[in-house]
Amino acid sequence: MSLRRLAPPDVQPASFAFTAENAQWAKATIAKYPQGRQASAVISLLWRGQEQEGWVSHPMVESIAKMLNMPFIRVLEVATFYTMFNLQPVGTHLVQVCTTTPCWLRGSDAVVEACKKHIHPHPHTVSADGKFSWMEVECLGACVNAPML
Repeated sequence: MSLRRLAPPDVQPASFAFTAENAQWAKATIAKYPQGRQASAVISLLWRGQEQEGWVSHPMVESIAKMLNMPFIRVLEVATFYTMFNLQPVGTHLVQVCTTTPCWLRGSDAVVEACKKHIHPHPHTVSADGKFSWMEVECLGACVNAPML
């Protein structure tokens, strides 16, 4: 199991707010759930926030927690559990390389080396041109096509 944390404080933006259009969408999404079950919208709101900002920040988690009347830690648990949420800035194109056994046996280590050479030597780091970043992930669900990225 990988350790997932929010980006360090020096990377975090000062604040977060949905755009007017996204705020209206969020309000409509929350209204779809019965009274007392609005927390069920947490994944949808995190996803929309990530689409807007490119990644999930501490201020975003705080804002969504307030919108859903949830404790901050509960929203953070969702954001850190699901690898679909980027917890730090990523390039325009994020390359996810599966490094579990089936992919490793089929050459994922060579794919990781190519990422280190052409994108950045370290995962979770945006390339110099700001266009790419890469990360190792667990299963991408298509072992038959290994290595997956």
